[in-house]
Amino acid sequence: MISHHLIASLLLFQFVYLINLVLTNITSTLFVFYSLFDVSKNYFTKRTALLKSVAKNRVYLPVSILMPAYNEELTVINSAKSLLNIDFEEYEVIVINDGSKDNTFKKLQEAFELYPVAAPSELLLKHAAIRQVYRSPHYKNLTVIDKENGGKADALNAGINLSRYPLFCSIDADTILEQDSLLRTSLLFIQDERVIAAGGHIGISNGSSFDKNHKIHLGLPSRFIERIQIIEYARGFLAGRTFWSAINGLLIVSGAFGIFRKDLVVKIGGYRHTIGEDFDLVIRMRRYCYDYKIPHKVSFIPEIMCWTQAPTDSNSLFKQRNRWQRGLIESLFYNKKMILNPRYGITGLITLPYYLFVEIFNPLIAFMGAISILLLYLAGFINQNTILLFFILEFVWGMALNIFALWLIIFIRESYSFKIILRFTLDCMLEPFGYKPVTKMEQLIATFTFLNREWGEIQRHKIEEAPLNPSVSTVVAANKASNK
Repeated sequence: MISHHLIASLLLFQFVYLINLVLTNITSTLFVFYSLFDVSKNYFTKRTALLKSVAKNRVYLPVSILMPAYNEELTVINSAKSLLNIDFEEYEVIVINDGSKDNTFKKLQEAFELYPVAAPSELLLKHAAIRQVYRSPHYKNLTVIDKENGGKADALNAGINLSRYPLFCSIDADTILEQDSLLRTSLLFIQDERVIAAGGHIGISNGSSFDKNHKIHLGLPSRFIERIQIIEYARGFLAGRTFWSAINGLLIVSGAFGIFRKDLVVKIGGYRHTIGEDFDLVIRMRRYCYDYKIPHKVSFIPEIMCWTQAPTDSNSLFKQRNRWQRGLIESLFYNKKMILNPRYGITGLITLPYYLFVEIFNPLIAFMGAISILLLYLAGFINQNTILLFFILEFVWGMALNIFALWLIIFIRESYSFKIILRFTLDCMLEPFGYKPVTKMEQLIATFTFLNREWGEIQRHKIEEAPLNPSVSTVVAANKASNK
């Protein structure tokens, strides 16, 4: 016979699970619907106004693009080429080879005919030793740093030290930027002096290809695990970040693409050595601004600013999600004094508690809740109506959110055929039954192993090669800028 104490505990878990489900679904619904409203009603008007303003006044802030690369021989060259073809008035590209063990540096050296130059002696931020700094005779706005391995955060600090401009953009080595991404994002810093960091939505390039001008030709990934991440990015990242940006509570600017104020990042000591460096950096930037009463804002553009490769196999996916969860926990623990602290405004009272209770505790609550429902049903303490209620909350509501997220994707990307939309709709309906439970389980595992500092390498695939074209107008403009 089951003891009364056990029954009481199971009923408590069931109640907590119910409340958690309702609150999580309500917030997710709010995020998705607000994002739909914001994108459909405001975005294109804002975009037209922004671009007209730049064209008329030629107002811009120069940007240093920092691209850390560790064992990225399959993607680094094409990504670097795409950066050198960006439509922007004045910028530099700094590729940081972080002690790669493969042919990353060799490929860079061959592709751009690199030659050594003197490294700067005055360094603002600490990082692992730099072996040599290189330039290219073909691209005066390209710098390559070859350094000892120190991790992504360490590599970015090295890039910041060698950067020349007031804004820097951090991207991943497999990232392909949209042509006007720098223009549109950097303009936010001019329009509003409070902006300290800005980013945009990250598109998944799996199944797609790029032409010689690095313009994407959208395709559909053949595997479910790749397609469902497109839906997940829209529901979890696009919708959530659009809402948090609207209330000035945004804490994440993706490591795949983000622009930051260099002076402020230097003041807080640069990137901290953590596996969640993107989340951690924005929290500390906000913390510094609150501590010194500096008006500040973190902005988000709800449209695709760049394209990146999503994991194509379950092992790489689990490593990525495990690392994200561990990075989240580590960053919240490091900045725990901000949580529920009125001194830190919306960040301390709303955003950080949300991440603590919804993002960190949610996998544990969901697991314990599911176990309690199963045991109570087998013991005859709950009936089929209760099971139906939880099924609707967990699965049916989840399917509905996925379908609304699909409409977000259709709106911000090129038009999909009716056949592709049907394929995505089927994926939306299947996601709550397989993909979501296993990723939640991986997050749960990460919660209990967050002290593990391993990065976890993700399998990359080669991006279609594009020919070099040093005569493009953007490079000419950059070369002129370098001689000013």
